[in-house]
Amino acid sequence: MQNPALPSYCKHNTDGDQESVTVTLAKGITVGSEKRKEVTLREPTAGDNMAARQMAKGDNAVHEITLIANLADLSPEEVQTAPMRDYRRLQEALDFFNG
Repeated sequence: MQNPALPSYCKHNTDGDQESVTVTLAKGITVGSEKRKEVTLREPTAGDNMAARQMAKGDNAVHEITLIANLADLSPEEVQTAPMRDYRRLQEALDFFNG
């Protein structure tokens, strides 16, 4: 079921207590040697946020990219291949969990 707080290119998934958001990307990101048009972010924990902050050393952009990468089981470098339109979609999915 689509959550009204999410745009049409985001799908809220629930599996028991586990939640995630699947994002359909406009252009896609490069993962390994393939182009991926969908990315799923699991709901972050406080520990995920703390770990990303520690790795970012005060850089907000690095914090966000690190957190998104961790939640999507990607590397930060893979997230950085996203065109800005797709990166914004990933940010919207993250914002959904930040309530």
